[in-house]
Amino acid sequence: MTKSCTLDRLSVRADEDSVVSDAGLLVAATLAQRLDLAGLLREHVTVPGSVGAHPDRKCLTVVHSLLAGGDCIDDVNALRAGSTSAVLGHRVAAPSTVGTFLRAFGFGHARQLDVVTRRLLTRAVTAGAHPQFGRSVTVDIDSTLCETFGLAKDGAREVMRTGRRGYHPLLAVISGTGDIAHARLRRGRSNDATAAPLFINETISRLRQAGATGQIVLRADSGFYLHDVVAACRAADVRFSIGARMIGHLRGQIEAIPDEQWQPIEYFLPGAGVAEIPYTPFAQDTHGRDRTDTVPLRLMVRRTPPTQAQVRNRGQDTDQAALFPVYDYHPIITDRDGDLRDLEADHRRHAEVELTIRDLKHGMGLAHLPTKSFGGNAAWLILNTIAHNLTRWITRLGFDQGHRMTKNIRRRVFNLAGRLVRTGRRTTLRLPSRWPWAHAIITAIKRLRDLPAATG
Repeated sequence: MTKSCTLDRLSVRADEDSVVSDAGLLVAATLAQRLDLAGLLREHVTVPGSVGAHPDRKCLTVVHSLLAGGDCIDDVNALRAGSTSAVLGHRVAAPSTVGTFLRAFGFGHARQLDVVTRRLLTRAVTAGAHPQFGRSVTVDIDSTLCETFGLAKDGAREVMRTGRRGYHPLLAVISGTGDIAHARLRRGRSNDATAAPLFINETISRLRQAGATGQIVLRADSGFYLHDVVAACRAADVRFSIGARMIGHLRGQIEAIPDEQWQPIEYFLPGAGVAEIPYTPFAQDTHGRDRTDTVPLRLMVRRTPPTQAQVRNRGQDTDQAALFPVYDYHPIITDRDGDLRDLEADHRRHAEVELTIRDLKHGMGLAHLPTKSFGGNAAWLILNTIAHNLTRWITRLGFDQGHRMTKNIRRRVFNLAGRLVRTGRRTTLRLPSRWPWAHAIITAIKRLRDLPAATG
């Protein structure tokens, strides 16, 4: 390499006062302002003592830090060091202030944030972020394991089923958009369906308050195969599609289905099919007594041939497996009407909830929970969901695009640097002229500013 091509000839100075790092956060701050997120936080979050002063500044500091790529409390300092507060519309709190604020949260204070997210969802729907709410809405319920380390965190001291410590939050995700309708932190040793009936009731109430006037459909995996979950759906007039567990005589009933009843489906494994039989789940309670509130449901079953790896693990050769196939069965209970194959294919789309969970853990800051306080970690979870939803709403309302992962929006928009220019009484944020998405960012800001101010 010649001397003229080395980086040693590049001069570096730190003498520019008008450069703003993460200037693209102006887009997120604009939408938060139109939805009056700060007003909701001031109205509902009442952490006692002086530490609870200005809850809007402290919560928004965490939200904007998450949008910029921060995943711990100390990362909020990057917003202060980069002069980013000029485009956020609020004073950025120090990391020590944010940490003290979160540690002061009890679980009841985290529930106050639940009220904020409930009303924020309603305002986003009013702004046009969910045009499908006038029709059928599908919500996916799922849980995830968030690993922690050490014994100092409340609710995470006991070992989970994975052999490690952590938390086990519940999430309700709106299908098709990836927006999070509700979230609840639970201790690590909780079962999948712990507190699920109450959580489902709250989720359905949120959706209807937000304007879901059509039929609501709930999808869940076999971890939520529980009588109380089905009863909660029926009481709320919600259709459901829930994975069933192979317990009792269910396997024998499935294996007795005649071959001519299996309908072929499009699947990555050739030979897969679906069939249906009437079934009455939860006919008896845990004490063996017959229940009086059970009703027959549709039991959809997907059967799939074994993969080559499964054949080898069972000690069979390929020819033997072809002559005597041992199918894997995946039963689903539902009260929905419609074609069997369409309903089974729709239930498989429940797996899309994992994309949202991945985005929360790797795109936001849910890879770990930062405080010792259970209430503080519950607040951290909810603030992550607010940041996640703001990103999705920005994509639809500002950029008029479909699904985009947080990493994509952060790289193109949020982390873009700009320069503040003050002339007379006007301040202008100048973006790089050669940035491919600069025009789209300016257009998005104009669209968001044109949204009506949130009320109610």
